[in-house]
Amino acid sequence: MLKIDGSFGEGGGQIIRTALALSCITSMPVKIRKIRAGRDRPGLRPQHVACVEAAAALCDAEVTGAEVGSDKLTFRPSRSVQSGGYQFDIGTAGAASLVMQTVLLPLVLTPGNSTVYVTGGTHVPFSPSGHYLRDVYAPMLVQSGADVLIQLVQYGWYPEGGGALMAQIRGQENLSAQMLVERGELERIFGVGLASNLPIHIPQRLAMRAEKQLSVLNAPIDIRPEKAKGRSTGAGVFLTAEYSNGRGGFSAIGEKGVSSEIVGDMAAEAMLRFHKTKAAVDPHLADQLLLVLAVANGRSSFTTPEITPHLETNRWVVQQFIDRQITIDSKKGLVQIEG
Repeated sequence: MLKIDGSFGEGGGQIIRTALALSCITSMPVKIRKIRAGRDRPGLRPQHVACVEAAAALCDAEVTGAEVGSDKLTFRPSRSVQSGGYQFDIGTAGAASLVMQTVLLPLVLTPGNSTVYVTGGTHVPFSPSGHYLRDVYAPMLVQSGADVLIQLVQYGWYPEGGGALMAQIRGQENLSAQMLVERGELERIFGVGLASNLPIHIPQRLAMRAEKQLSVLNAPIDIRPEKAKGRSTGAGVFLTAEYSNGRGGFSAIGEKGVSSEIVGDMAAEAMLRFHKTKAAVDPHLADQLLLVLAVANGRSSFTTPEITPHLETNRWVVQQFIDRQITIDSKKGLVQIEG
């Protein structure tokens, strides 16, 4: 059994999700201890427990320690990952996108058709939004040869939740390497100014402000206002920059007392900062792309503006499971995965 120190490096939930995904893919049993030891609320939170339960369903894993607050977890797959229909409910506004990311790659690498439906929060702070999963992460999987379609079924904001994501996957056995060093020309910017259960002028102001700030870039821009109904109330801007050989996603979630114009500025300014760097993928995408390319065939490379603690930690976890050399050049922002 592989033993993982859950307090290593950044020491957050990404260690759990990466270890679960790779345990499913490799059938390697794993024990994680000191889970989130340095956090204000250490141990597993509800969304982490949902990730464990989701991963266990794929491979009928024997699990101990999958309770809220637990600082130890044992995960032992009893069979290879099975394609099929899966439905998971976090039960809180925890990020549905993180549960989806945990199971998506194992199912992509499993022959057969699968459908995954996850309920929880789709647009919550400090987590990738449903728009990011659909418009940034999933297209990079497709670029590696995966057949994946993500749908935003219902928006769910913190703290009420009540959102839903659905993925349709046609699994296969192999993914292809990618070379994402030179990102090429900016081909388009698209996104949404989104509000649920709020007046129509709010998504309009969000979209208009972001589009105005980004008009300095020489590229087609399509940022649309969208007003939606749902169980929860919230607003935000969610943007995607699509280059000929790269991608990035940028967002800002509204808060009480913060104007729509400031929220629009925050998302647009994050995109403008990324654009100035010349890197091919944004720092959040780098975390997840590392895992995808580590299980793909061949040698891969990509550039990112910042080598974050999340990225360094994810490299460490990946290399516990997979014997591939992964080198990071912090000065160049270059990540290389040997074939």
